[in-house]
Amino acid sequence: MTKPVLKITVCSAVLLLAAGCSGYNKLLKSNDREQMYKAALDYFEKGKFDKTLQLFEEIAPYYQGTVREDTILFYTADAHFRSRDYQLSSMEFDDFRRRFGRSPFVEEAEYKYAMGFYYMSPPANRDQTSTYMAITSINEYLQRYPNSLKKQLCLIRLDELQQTLYDKSFINARTYYKIGRYKSAVVALRNALREYPETPHREEILYLTVKSCYELAANSVHALQTDRYLDMLDAYYTFISEFPESGYRRELDRLQKTAREYLDKHQSEATE
Repeated sequence: MTKPVLKITVCSAVLLLAAGCSGYNKLLKSNDREQMYKAALDYFEKGKFDKTLQLFEEIAPYYQGTVREDTILFYTADAHFRSRDYQLSSMEFDDFRRRFGRSPFVEEAEYKYAMGFYYMSPPANRDQTSTYMAITSINEYLQRYPNSLKKQLCLIRLDELQQTLYDKSFINARTYYKIGRYKSAVVALRNALREYPETPHREEILYLTVKSCYELAANSVHALQTDRYLDMLDAYYTFISEFPESGYRRELDRLQKTAREYLDKHQSEATE
């Protein structure tokens, strides 16, 4: 492309942009609410959500109590949702579903209210308030709309969210083991299995329970060691009954042997 042609092309693009901005600004300052309403929806379809939001903000007060109020509020929330402002959109969709239970938009509002929390769900090592909210709201959506076309997607999302909670519970419990707080680790690991018995981390949780029980016993005062080694053996037998072919088996067999030797020795001493 020659320089004169390139210059003309750039100038044309600038002029078109300026004309578009000029037309939008004139519309924004006008009192033609009907045209602003139509333009806001048109901008929404084109993905220009900032302009949609500006126009709806201007005209929303004039349409309160009219048949267009729910449309304006729904598309306002949806524009925030599509702009990835999930916190604000969830608040707006929540307000919408409470106020407009008979609106044709209410099912979509319920769905996107739930999805907002799904998208706000953080990695497993962070606070999971949004994850719990997402699970609750998706389940509520499925209860209200059991035949929804989005049902399968919702079930997939629920599995993803549940996996995050499995990971969170496991990470928290494993952390106690890593920092050497074995008594707390035993409690946390057992609580993790009690809360989520179906967790995919079950083998490693049971493995770490045996290890934590062993370390707790080995580092205890003499008066507590017998009971704690017995607890470790209970954990060991639970593990091998569920995972007899585990890759951890050989290591845990060695720990079991050490615990047995301790108990046999001190049992014989007690009977002498």
